[in-house]
Amino acid sequence: MPHDLSDESRYDRARLRQWARGRARSAGVDRRDLLRLFAAGAAAGAVGLGSAGPAAAAADGAPAAVPGTVKPLPPELFTIRGTNAETNFAALRGTGPLTPVDRFFVRNHTTTPRIEADGWKLSVWGDGLAGGPVEFSYDRLRELPAVQRTLFIECAGNGRNFYATQQGQPVTGTPWTLGAIGVARWRGARLSDVLRLAGVTRGAVDVLPRGLDDEVVTGGVNLGRVRRPLPVSKALDDVLLAYEMNGEPLPPDHGGPVRLVVPDWIGISSIKWVGDIEVSGAPLYSPWNTDTYRLFGPDYGAEGAPMGRQTLKSAFELELGATVPVHRTRLLTGRSWSAAAPVERVEVSTDGGVRWQWARLHDAPRRGSWVRWSLPWTPRATGATALLARATDATGRTQPATSPHNTQGYLFDAVVRHPVTVV
Repeated sequence: MPHDLSDESRYDRARLRQWARGRARSAGVDRRDLLRLFAAGAAAGAVGLGSAGPAAAAADGAPAAVPGTVKPLPPELFTIRGTNAETNFAALRGTGPLTPVDRFFVRNHTTTPRIEADGWKLSVWGDGLAGGPVEFSYDRLRELPAVQRTLFIECAGNGRNFYATQQGQPVTGTPWTLGAIGVARWRGARLSDVLRLAGVTRGAVDVLPRGLDDEVVTGGVNLGRVRRPLPVSKALDDVLLAYEMNGEPLPPDHGGPVRLVVPDWIGISSIKWVGDIEVSGAPLYSPWNTDTYRLFGPDYGAEGAPMGRQTLKSAFELELGATVPVHRTRLLTGRSWSAAAPVERVEVSTDGGVRWQWARLHDAPRRGSWVRWSLPWTPRATGATALLARATDATGRTQPATSPHNTQGYLFDAVVRHPVTVV
């Protein structure tokens, strides 16, 4: 079998070297087109696939609906950001450890396709199989041994807005605050079972799942449907082909009827509406691991740097800029999470970072999910202040005061200053 590249950073670094030297194969886009986009993107700081600007507004001042989504997106639950919908963290207060489907964020590069389960098929093909293509119907997939895991999926750009508003550094892409994450109980078949039934060989190197959403066009180049390769070692480890979310059939906006769920890796790896998987005996690349979802900027060299795992974050279940009454005790609540290890400690400051107190954790720390926490607070003086929360995970890592800048605004991990006004 090939080397174990199941760590995202190690895999990404290896494939980038191979791509730069012409030793990895393009999956569906001419190499010259990708090199042109890459050069332009690296010079400008970003290629910006699927990026969206600030939320549009309807004529009456209400947020516009996301084009092509299926579920309702009421403004008390979501902030609309182009083709995406960010969960308002205040709407999670009291909802329990799982994110309700009606509050789970939506990240679309184009629009949500409507695919009926009884007509869906998954084609597994490529020179990394012992035979020809193998098809799996929805019913056949559900006949395989089912596994269930509680895991978060988080967009790599979650927190991007704070590079500009908190650190004064320009970035491109959807200006997420902290609501591009959700935790769900996913149920499905192991990708490893599907690959073994399809006849994966010892010579297989990469697998490339591809979505059934519309093709993406940028810079005059048709990049095809969203796809991002995985090493065989990761695909045979813990990846799910999920068909249920929180005990119900997977909804259209979240990848139904079937999506990938790739634990610990950035959200783009968990391809929605998966329709085919190429199994290759050669390294693969796509626009989603060369031209974007990389770290660009002066500190990262001409080729950029690999993404690595998602980062450590904390968020209050309170509106940004909320007004709170003086001399009245309220229970501050929030959530903290890390892709590297369980969160073991959360500290909260109610005076802009001068003093810190330990928050009470309400969940057993576990990898792949978040912990809910709380702290009572009685404001003693009126005026503007900032609430801060910082987490420490089992590796000993604590959220820093600032996050290393990259021009596409990925992997923000600094302590967020949450403004409130005491009246």
